[in-house]
Amino acid sequence: MRKMYILFIGDIFGRAGRKAVLDALPVIRDQYPIDIVIANGENVAGGNGVTRNLCTKLFRYGVDVITTGNHVWDREEAIEYLDEEPRVLRPINFPPGTPGNGSIVYKTESGIPVGIVNGQGRVFMKPIDDPFRTIMQKVEKIRNETSVILVDFHAEATSEKIAMAYYLDGKVSAVLGTHTHVQTADNRVLSGGTAALTDAGMTGPHDSVIGIQSHLAVRFLLTSRYVRFEPARENIRFQGAIIEVDEKTGKAVYIERVNLEIESE
Repeated sequence: MRKMYILFIGDIFGRAGRKAVLDALPVIRDQYPIDIVIANGENVAGGNGVTRNLCTKLFRYGVDVITTGNHVWDREEAIEYLDEEPRVLRPINFPPGTPGNGSIVYKTESGIPVGIVNGQGRVFMKPIDDPFRTIMQKVEKIRNETSVILVDFHAEATSEKIAMAYYLDGKVSAVLGTHTHVQTADNRVLSGGTAALTDAGMTGPHDSVIGIQSHLAVRFLLTSRYVRFEPARENIRFQGAIIEVDEKTGKAVYIERVNLEIESE
């Protein structure tokens, strides 16, 4: 059995998150023979959205594919950029005609094709198209090209993310949840060979309210008035998961959570 290793990075939040990626990737690569790095980057630009410049930085740091979520359109330039850059995905279940792509089959340096699908949930979020049927349709097509497939399911409700993992069990190598910025401790391999983690966590400042300076978040919750949110900077952590996959069958062998402390600036 030839094993391959996938590193998935939980939501990268602002400048602190970018620093964590830059500092942590070389360390992880020294410990594991990582074949591909996938990162959720929807909060990379000051906590909201993506930009061409910052995605280019992440690629330079060693990220291969960037997934996103509901904040993908927070920066206007993303509309044009996502049509030009196939390595930056938006949720596949946005309505037809939406710019960009929701999936990619990416070839690693050794020539192994890896399918990545980005989806978004509907529970407690703005309603868009059905993620279950939309993702499954794309997975069935990708399986004609490769058996190694990872799904980033960007959703609020733990129940919806867990349900997606069971729905896709045996069809994909891994289903990793993003969006809540709080890493869960339920990493496991399901009976069909799909690795699952309800939320991969946040790569960014953890002395915060999901990335935002805590006093600003508290002020907003106390007053219900407009507050200009600013990213926090302290207690930087690199969070995500490493998945070990049988290259031939696409079944996961092992999943390990990653939670590394990064020195603050």
